[in-house]
Amino acid sequence: MTGWRRSSSPRPSRTVRVRAVCMTTTAAVAAGASLVSGCGVLPGATGGSRETVKVMTFAPQETRATNLPGMPAMAKAYARWAKAQGGLDGHELQVITCNEENTTTGAAACARRAVKEGVVAVVGSYSQHGDAFMAPLEAAGIPFIGGYGISEEEFTSYLSYPVNGGQAALLAGNGRQLANVCERVSLVRPNTLAGDELPELLNSGLSEGSRHTSADIVAEEDATDYTAQAKQARKKAGSTSGFGLGSASGSGSGSGSDDRPGCVTAALGERTETFFDSFRRLPEDGRKIRVSSVMGSVGQPLIDRTGGRNGPFEGAYVTGWYPDAGDARWSEMEKVIRAYAFGDNRIDPADAGVQTTWIAYTVLRAVIHSLGSDDISPGKIARALDGGVEVSTGGLTPPLRWEYEDMLGTPGFPRIVNSSVTYQVVRDGRLVAQRPGFVDVAKTLANSVSL
Repeated sequence: MTGWRRSSSPRPSRTVRVRAVCMTTTAAVAAGASLVSGCGVLPGATGGSRETVKVMTFAPQETRATNLPGMPAMAKAYARWAKAQGGLDGHELQVITCNEENTTTGAAACARRAVKEGVVAVVGSYSQHGDAFMAPLEAAGIPFIGGYGISEEEFTSYLSYPVNGGQAALLAGNGRQLANVCERVSLVRPNTLAGDELPELLNSGLSEGSRHTSADIVAEEDATDYTAQAKQARKKAGSTSGFGLGSASGSGSGSGSDDRPGCVTAALGERTETFFDSFRRLPEDGRKIRVSSVMGSVGQPLIDRTGGRNGPFEGAYVTGWYPDAGDARWSEMEKVIRAYAFGDNRIDPADAGVQTTWIAYTVLRAVIHSLGSDDISPGKIARALDGGVEVSTGGLTPPLRWEYEDMLGTPGFPRIVNSSVTYQVVRDGRLVAQRPGFVDVAKTLANSVSL
């Protein structure tokens, strides 16, 4: 990961406003329905009748730390679906994938390949190494649409168009979520530059509920055992009476200033599973503890393979970007996966990377329809996004638009246009909504800068 430097890439001059709103709801997308009335652009009758649109999706695969093979796999499935629908406004969609390898050199290599291949955009990708991949893309004028939100450059580069609030929004939102239920909180986070920024984000959310500052527990992101960190986190979070890991009741007597449990939240990406495995192996000591995390570190696939309702995550609090995986608004994405993924087991519709890729390609489709052009270039895409193309994602996010006035503008992540999160909880082995709707953490993010 890279640190959240308090800076922003220079923004080019404003372009002519584009007021095309050319996206249906997700249901209309998957059904191949006509565009919203008034867009003035109809899909092409067949793919290939216009210039092919070439894009790239990259993500780490087969590494010792975080792996997101579902993102490039989802991109390929989307391309097959687009071909069956006659292309994107008549343009055949060609998707190039690249293994980012979770390294600086891998991220830079993917970006250089994108430039060499002449892609018009990088879409729905993951990398911690924004300083490595963003500079080559900027030099070639290639927009970065809907990254996972794990690197600073995704929220500072003038050619980045994020679809969520990234790791920053998740940690800020997690703090607000836990402030309502926890007396004390321990945060277990990676020993990286980006990890160094996580405590202030979590603490900003906790402060809104008048909670204590969290205990900061540093861990290596590729370790195979976290027993020492687990002991430390439990000791600093919990009182010495009540109940243990995973209880969903939240009741019991405690020695704190109120009857709330202590909470341990972990944001270690793929190694979060390893941490909580170490945590659950600790001998009982009477402390009442609830566990928590953020989407991307904990999700339904992890909950399923660790025992579901009988596993360590029963009762856990999780902060996400999008509605829970059981929400009907994901049904059209799931239809595309069933029809065009051809049984690819890398694609799990409950995975946040897969979901982000779907939303990012929804943005790409909207932009291409708004242009109504026989040829698509990186500059045309960037100008359309800067000029006001608004994208509906069928309620999976608030409406997305990247005009200057739509951006958060907070130092460190000025280009956030979607500062909403969702609160979820594990009940009977399933991630479900803890409360309906989205929670806007824009104020929490702004406050974190002054901590």
